[in-house]
Amino acid sequence: MDEKYFPEKVEEKWQKHWEATGAFEVEADTSRPKFYCLEMLPYPSGFLHMGHVRNYTIGDALAWYKRLQGFNVLHPIGWDSFGQPAEQAAIKRNIQPREWTEENIAHMRGQFKRLGISFDWRRETAAHTPQYYKWDQWFFLRMLERGLVYRRTAPVNWCPKEETVLSNEQSSGGVCWRCGAVVEKKNLEQWFVRTTQYAEQLLGDMREIEAGWPERVLTMQRNWIGASTGAYIDFPVKDHEEKIRVFTTRIDTIYGANALVLAPEHPVLEKLLEGSTQQKEVIQFAERVRAARSQAKPGEDEVKEGVNTGLIAVNPFSDESLPVWVANYVLIDYGAGAVMSVPAHDQRDFEFAQKHTLPIKQVIAPITHEKEPSNFAPQLGVDQSVEMQQAMTDYGVLVNSSEWSGKLSQDAIAAMAEYAEKHGFGGGAVTYRLRDWGISRQRFWGAPIPIVYCDKCGIVPVPEKDLPVVLPERAEFSGTGQSPLAGVPEFVNTTCPKCNEPARRDTDTMDTFVDSSWYFFRYCDPQNGDAPFDPEKAAYWTPVDQYIGGIEHAVMHLLYTRFWCKMMRDMGLVKFNEPVKNLLTQGMVTNIVEGTNEWKAMSKSLGNGVDPDEMVAAYGADAVRLFVMFAAPPENELRWLETGIEGAVRFLRRVYNLVWRWREQIQTAPQSAPSDEDLTIAERALRRATHRTIARVTDDFERLHFNTSIAALMELLNTLSDFTAQTTSATEPSGNEKSELPDVMVFRAPDENASAGTLFAVREALEAMVLMLAPMAPHAAEELWEALGHQGGILSKQGDRAKWPQADKELSRKEELEIPVQINGKLRGRIRATPDASEEFLRSAALSDEKVRVWMEGRDVIKVIVVPQRLVNIVVK
Repeated sequence: MDEKYFPEKVEEKWQKHWEATGAFEVEADTSRPKFYCLEMLPYPSGFLHMGHVRNYTIGDALAWYKRLQGFNVLHPIGWDSFGQPAEQAAIKRNIQPREWTEENIAHMRGQFKRLGISFDWRRETAAHTPQYYKWDQWFFLRMLERGLVYRRTAPVNWCPKEETVLSNEQSSGGVCWRCGAVVEKKNLEQWFVRTTQYAEQLLGDMREIEAGWPERVLTMQRNWIGASTGAYIDFPVKDHEEKIRVFTTRIDTIYGANALVLAPEHPVLEKLLEGSTQQKEVIQFAERVRAARSQAKPGEDEVKEGVNTGLIAVNPFSDESLPVWVANYVLIDYGAGAVMSVPAHDQRDFEFAQKHTLPIKQVIAPITHEKEPSNFAPQLGVDQSVEMQQAMTDYGVLVNSSEWSGKLSQDAIAAMAEYAEKHGFGGGAVTYRLRDWGISRQRFWGAPIPIVYCDKCGIVPVPEKDLPVVLPERAEFSGTGQSPLAGVPEFVNTTCPKCNEPARRDTDTMDTFVDSSWYFFRYCDPQNGDAPFDPEKAAYWTPVDQYIGGIEHAVMHLLYTRFWCKMMRDMGLVKFNEPVKNLLTQGMVTNIVEGTNEWKAMSKSLGNGVDPDEMVAAYGADAVRLFVMFAAPPENELRWLETGIEGAVRFLRRVYNLVWRWREQIQTAPQSAPSDEDLTIAERALRRATHRTIARVTDDFERLHFNTSIAALMELLNTLSDFTAQTTSATEPSGNEKSELPDVMVFRAPDENASAGTLFAVREALEAMVLMLAPMAPHAAEELWEALGHQGGILSKQGDRAKWPQADKELSRKEELEIPVQINGKLRGRIRATPDASEEFLRSAALSDEKVRVWMEGRDVIKVIVVPQRLVNIVVK
């Protein structure tokens, strides 16, 4: 150990030690509890930013803590290395995506290692390697066999800037999740995954993770899945065999229906309108609506427009004829893509009816007085001559609804759904806002879809023995929106696996969220060439115990991975429903934008980014780690202040200096704690401070309150410094020490005659502090632990493996006072209590004390006088 703290030298030393000893490498060990600690895998964009540093430092601190507690900790890393940015870089730099991606991975791997992040690098995976995406293709084939993957032409979300398809989750709000471009609609033939088949489970199984996931994330997923409980009704169409199915949550309003309104994309329209005089007008309207939607800005109000198709449907409850309209406010993605228009009780229908002069019939009346439903007359009505100013959307009592009049809405909804089911034209139903997941992407840099198209055999899956379908080494990037794979004839042209005739490969690739939906299972068995992973190995490590990442993935990655886990469960690969027990969504790292007073997320475009490499070179990795852990609670925004890192350096130097000064003398400290009688008041106080800090930091780590745990260590350092100042002789520091540590004016050399109690208390405090510092500043902690006489490293796999310090319950209790207890003014006993003990507690403790009760025997208590922190006086007679 050098006398002075040189971060670069210390960090290089211990990074080499960890790599040489395999300190972070683990295998399944049933004799120890396991802990799977995982941060969301990074996209290899080229450089880590401070948001990365914060995310992975949080996970690393937790991994260290759990190792020290005796857990067998899996902490792996990989790369989400497919995706559109690599293609954009290829076009801009005139290089291939593979070259750009692998250069970035090499650079970022070095950054992670310089930060000292404790990954098991043997388990490193990358989505762009055939060894990985072979299993994306394998899963595709297994889902195809199960009917979970299908192909259809559909209007899809199209990003005109990146020229590719986006899922609904990736285009939420009408903009591309990656580049922010306004999303258009485009009809393409695509592959879809039936996520809707698991909608009910995705909602119901949230019960299993409610205790460990942020409520905000669960709420976002509930809203995105969007369960609606109601009924479906099949409306016959006059002169046609087809029926139009409608889903409604308000079947109680069906007698107020004035029309059926269909989405412009409704699949039944083309057949129903065949030969109709209105066919051309309706088709032109539908095309105009689709074009307008593709250009609409997010959140922009849409004027409700429609066209009468000339078709007539029949209300199966009332036998009334209803015109069939097509309108722009009905969405194909909701329910059945058709609604019954009830303008009196739906505001959108009300506005549409007013614009197109459609009749408005009120069939729900408000309950304005307390009457039982049975008191309402069966034909109770409302004055239809009174013009409504807006829709009445509340529940109420049915009116103008034949035999259903007089029923309360809630009762009628259930009874009418049952009636529809009994008579064969409807029934109760639940629909979901969630749509099937479109996974086709018009990209080169993604996992090829293992399908060939044969003129004779049609759509043919690639046999499993022929996987992986390997991406070609090179492609031309035209920027036209067509997949670059279509321009690689040696890839496209193949033979049909069934008939050996010429065939064509699918030239789309899979959405990159396929890669990231199951990657943490691959970490459990990364070299397996025969399966995605060995279920037995995965059963030991998974589910993930703690997952850490950004809130922006709440309804994309985090929803997809929950679906994927359930799909794998049904395949027999796993035996649980949810892949992640606990989730932490860390806040952004922000910095001031130059020339403004605005704090915004760091970015190159704003010029407010900070290079982690520069910070590590200037201050050391441990100081950077310590600052990002201390500056804010992990869920909150972290405002970047370089002065905060300077403070972290000063703290580490103070700890380092203290260990340096005491490292030799405390080797003679007794191995077991002296009795309280053999300790001075100051020594007892230091021991209490140490154990209270252990208890506090342990509790903070369990709750992931890392910033307060560092604050507790700073307080302990101050206490320890004050204690050693009282028990050591002063020496003036050298000039260099003064300039390096301006906040430490005097260094103290240990007294050669320090008592055994002092030596034990100081060693106990220093060892506890060093071990509790290890999760945040592991390099410095390793150096200090070695200086304290321990060989092999904190995580030594041979013998002297360190353990997280344990708080003594007695010593870690809040500092207690001795409160004298008097009876009629004479001292008869003492009780112990914390300074904030209530008067009721002190009264009860005094009356129940055994020594005091002896003097009260046979006497009546007249009153009890309590002076908090001072005295309890019991008056008896």
